[in-house]
Formats: sequence, C-alpha cells, structure tokens
Amino acid sequence: MTVPKEPPPGPPWDLPLDEAPLAFVDLEMTGLDAKKDRVVEICIERVAGEEVKGRVFSLVRPESGETGNVHIHNIDATVLANAPTWKDLHDEIASLLDGAVVVAHGASWDVGFLEAESHRVGRPLSIPFYIDTLNLSRRTLGLPKHSLDALRTHFGLDTSRAHRADADVAALREVWRRCIAVLEPKTPRDVWEVRIAERKAREHIVAECTACAQDKAVALLTYRPRAKPPEEIRLVVTHVDFTLEPPRVVGYELPGRGRRELRADRILKVVRDG
Repeated sequence: MTVPKEPPPGPPWDLPLDEAPLAFVDLEMTGLDAKKDRVVEICIERVAGEEVKGRVFSLVRPESGETGNVHIHNIDATVLANAPTWKDLHDEIASLLDGAVVVAHGASWDVGFLEAESHRVGRPLSIPFYIDTLNLSRRTLGLPKHSLDALRTHFGLDTSRAHRADADVAALREVWRRCIAVLEPKTPRDVWEVRIAERKAREHIVAECTACAQDKAVALLTYRPRAKPPEEIRLVVTHVDFTLEPPRVVGYELPGRGRRELRADRILKVVRDG
C-alpha cells in the first residue's frame, strides 16, 4: 500500500482555518516508548474557531498498574486507583478525533501513544498527518528553546500546573494562537506545510511571491532568518528561482534597492504593499 505524502484533499485539511475541526491533544505518560510505556492522563479539546465543541480530561489507569515519571507529572498509583482505563475512554477519544486535525507539541510522541493505546484495546486508530506546534514555534519564533515549559515562560503563561494534561492543552492552544498570528494561514493544510529541516515552502507563499514577480510588485514580507527573530522586508520581487530547493525569492529591498535572495520556506507571510 502506498502511503500518501500529504493530507488528502478536502475536509478537514482544506477548510478555512476558523471552520476546521482541530483536536488539541496532550498526554502524560509513564515514559517515552509507546511500545511499552502507558498513558496516565489525557486531555483533548476539539475546537472550531475559538469554540470548544467537545472535551475529555481524565486520568487513565494502565491495567498493569504502571506509573513511571511520577517526578514529572505527580500522578502515582494512589491517584490512579479508581481512574478509568483506556478501553473505558476509547469511544469518547475516537469521537473527538474523528474528522479532526490533531494538534500537539512534540506531536509525534502523542500520536504514537494514541495509536499504541488504541491498538492495545483492539480499536486501532491511524493518524498519519498532524500539526506540531513545536515545529511551528521553531519556524516562527527566534527563541533559544521551544519546549512547552520554555514557551510558557517566554509568553508569561501560568506554570503552576505544568505537565498536567489540561494545563498543557491550555498552553498548547496559546502557543498555537501566537504562531497563527504570525503565519496568517488560510487552511490547516497551509499550517501543515510549515516544515523544519525539510526544505519545503508553503504553496500559497510561493504562489503569492510568483504573482508579485509577474507584476514586479512590492511585497511586505515577514522573514525569519536562521537563529534570528522574524524581520519585515519591503521587496520589489523580480523573480522566483525554482532551480533551487527550496525556491528562492529574488528582488530589491526598499529603501536602498539592495539585492536580496530569500529562502521561500523562511517567508512567513506575504502582503502586497500598495
């Protein structure tokens, strides 16, 4: 079976971003190996726009009695004694995820555990595509660290309940808002195209720059250089060089008309100037 390289066309990936169902997910686990470690707490908020359409927040009791990582999340065997199991929660979890775009911080871990726990109870879930706010933060913010704890501190968010699933989802959603405010994406697919270390440019950014080049238009670009915060550049776009990967957007910066050649994957936003 051929695995698709990008999310399938249509909903939810191509809906306007404020209409698309997003499932913000955080899990607390006994360790980092989804094959043997277990989830001990879960929070999922299904959101469209700013409206929460559904939510689950619960401790999860591994049938084996494992706890692990108590020093991080403070969830021990006593707390878990009367908690529901994953099997008890599975239908509610699957309903919240159904047809939604999963969003998490360091998302590959959360997705791996969602799939592993569901497989254990004989109700497999497949989540081949998702959005990682760690990836978004690294692309949009020029910060030395991008862990959820570091972002909490940077944005002045409450740290009193860090590493509890509900508090981490609240922080995750705030990081999402901050990144989206910089990127101004149209759809979830547009957000998914924000990649790190993959040399991939967002399609609508390349299209906007190509249109500006055809008209020799001035564009106001938000550009994030390597290891630096975003900067605003007024550029007369002359052409887009597709012989390189990622494409380069070439033009003359105003004022001064100095030549600039910008990596398209580092352009966060394009606005025609006039």
